[in-house]
Amino acid sequence: MTLHLPDAAGGLRAYEPRTEPFAAATGAPLASRTVFSAAHVVADPFADASPDAPAAVDWDATLAFRRHLWSHGLGVAEAMDTAQRGMGLDWPGAAELIRRSAVEAKAVGGRIACGVGTDQLTDRDPGRSAPVTLAGIRAAYEEQLAVVEESGAQAILMASRALAATAQGPDDYLEVYGHLLRQAAEPVILHWLGPMFDPALEGYWGSADLDRATGVFLDVIAAHPDKVDGVKISLLDARREVDLRRRLPNGVRCYTGDDFHYPELIAGDEQGFSHALLGVFDPLGPLAAEAVRVLDTGDAAGFRALLDPTVPLARHLFEAPTRFYKTGVVFLAWLAGHQSHFTMVGGLQSARSLPHLARAYELADGLGLFPDPKLAEERMRTLLSLYGVTS
Repeated sequence: MTLHLPDAAGGLRAYEPRTEPFAAATGAPLASRTVFSAAHVVADPFADASPDAPAAVDWDATLAFRRHLWSHGLGVAEAMDTAQRGMGLDWPGAAELIRRSAVEAKAVGGRIACGVGTDQLTDRDPGRSAPVTLAGIRAAYEEQLAVVEESGAQAILMASRALAATAQGPDDYLEVYGHLLRQAAEPVILHWLGPMFDPALEGYWGSADLDRATGVFLDVIAAHPDKVDGVKISLLDARREVDLRRRLPNGVRCYTGDDFHYPELIAGDEQGFSHALLGVFDPLGPLAAEAVRVLDTGDAAGFRALLDPTVPLARHLFEAPTRFYKTGVVFLAWLAGHQSHFTMVGGLQSARSLPHLARAYELADGLGLFPDPKLAEERMRTLLSLYGVTS
C-alpha cells in the first residue's frame, strides 16, 4: 500500500514499500575480518525522566539487541558514542551497561569490547567550567578501565573531552595515554573520534593539524605496541585512514570507524585492509555479517556488491550534524521490531526532522533491512499520522 513520505522541500512523494526482507541468516563465525557493531541503548518509555535526569534504560530490550548482533557473528562495541555516551547516558549508566552486557556476552560466547573514557568528569559540567587536572583525567580513565577489565571485556580507550580541554600540547597526551597503556592488563583499542562526531574533541592529540595529530597518535602506539590491539579511526577521511593504516606497527590492527567509506576500507588493497568498529553496523548487522562471510571466501566483488548499496543510507544517517546519527539508528531499530517504541534517553528522538526519518525509512526498506516489512510500514504510517500526514 502506497505511503506518502515528506521530503525536504515540504511536499509529499509516493513510495511503494518493499514486501520481502533481505534473506540474512546466522552462519559461521566471521573469519577474515574482526567486526564490531557499536550498539545503541533502548530507553524505558514509561520512565518519568527529564532530559537532564540519569538515563532510564530498558535493560531487557537493550540486551536483547546485543544478542541479535552476536547471533549474526558480530562483536559488540559497548558503551560507545552510539550508546549515547555524553549525550544522555552518564558514567553510572554506562558502567551498569558494561557489566550487564559482559555477562550476556559470556553466556552466548559473544565478543565484546567496551568504551573507557572520562565522562564522569564532564557529565555534570558540559561546558567544562570546572577545573580538571591531568591527574584527575588519569584517575577517571583508571576508574573506567578497572570496570571494563573486571567485567572480562576488552577495553577501548575513548577520546576524552576533559583531556581535549585540559591538555597543553602533545606531551600531555603522550603522558596520559602512556600511563594508561603501561597498566592495561590486556591490549586495548585506541579510539580517535573526530570533531564531526563530537565538537568538543577538536584539536585532539594536541593539534588541529591532522598531520601533526597523526604523528602524535602514532608516537603513542610506537611507545607501547604490545599494549595496543588496534586503533579505531573515526575521521570520515578514507585517504587518511589508509595512510595511517600503512604506518601502524606490525600486529596493530586498524578498525575503521568511517561510516562513509567502510566497504572500500574493509575490502582493502594490495597493502592491507581495515577491520571494522562501526555505528552503522547497528542497523546493518545481518547484511554486514553476510557481506563479510562472502569476503571470507575471497570474493571481494561479492562483498562490495552487498555492502556498497548500503552507503547512501549510512551517509544519510551520519549527515551533519553527525553526532545525531543515533536518532536514525534507534528509529530503524524501532521500525525493524527490535524495540516497541521510538523513545530515546535524553529525548533525542526529536533530534532529526520528519523528512530525514522518512528518507531513512525509504533507504532502509529498499535494502530489505526490516525483517517484517509490513510492521515497518505500519509503524512508519503511525509516525506520519502523528505529524499530520493523513494519506
